[in-house]
Amino acid sequence: MLNNQKIMDIEIFATKIRIETIKALGNLGFGHLGGAMSIVETLAVLYKEVMNIDPKNPGWKDRDYLVCSKGHAGPALYSTLALKGYFPIEDLMTLNKPETNLPSHCDRNKTKGIDMTTGSLGQGASLAAGIALGNLLDGRKNYTYLILGDGELQEGQVWEMVMFAAQRKLDHLITFVDYNKQQLDGYTKDICDLGDIAAKFESFNWQAQEVDGANIKDIYKAIESAKKAKDKPSVIVLDTIKGKDSFVEGMVNNHHVTISKDQMNKTLSKLNKKIEKAVVK
Repeated sequence: MLNNQKIMDIEIFATKIRIETIKALGNLGFGHLGGAMSIVETLAVLYKEVMNIDPKNPGWKDRDYLVCSKGHAGPALYSTLALKGYFPIEDLMTLNKPETNLPSHCDRNKTKGIDMTTGSLGQGASLAAGIALGNLLDGRKNYTYLILGDGELQEGQVWEMVMFAAQRKLDHLITFVDYNKQQLDGYTKDICDLGDIAAKFESFNWQAQEVDGANIKDIYKAIESAKKAKDKPSVIVLDTIKGKDSFVEGMVNNHHVTISKDQMNKTLSKLNKKIEKAVVK
């Protein structure tokens, strides 16, 4: 169980992830801001408190793995990895620039700490199940964490994985669905309504939970509960806000946006004040 100090530490870490992500995207002048912001709290809980990792040895076979299947959220994951010491934080300023090791979508061959190349939506789901199965067959007890976008659930490949993972009883596969209710060109309910996501997974014999995707304590508790599930994979549906705590929060078309220096600086000022208030508490 997390005490109040740990919760505050993770909240500050989440805000730092947002700050570094907005700085990187702002320096570039454009990017996938909306979907990067909605998954920040989950990344903060995983990398600050939950995952068994070693930034000095990113290829350690017994580490926990993370597959960000919604690869366009890569900028937030890069910021997380930099803050954890996988590579210098200054490298974030090279995001999506020529000869960078930080491309727009996650690439395991370029970026230390990235466990799987993703970006073609749906494929990361199968890859994560493959990692989980491989570790199971090798007798390892480590966990594989998978992040899916809600719009991504419209890909049939996701549901092929869902059936496969249940059939193989991959109880060390924990999936997060970033349910921010928006996709590239609108709201999911208007494009291809997802219905009850948790119920869908449950019908495939997954353990399913729904939590506030901005609540550190609830995310952590859901992960702990997922680890107790036996002989079945788990999904945690995160009720999130696309573009949270940035100037694109509430915008309809906030998937890939241009970012002015003024927009960046105003957002950074608010986030820095948030950290100052937390420290004072």
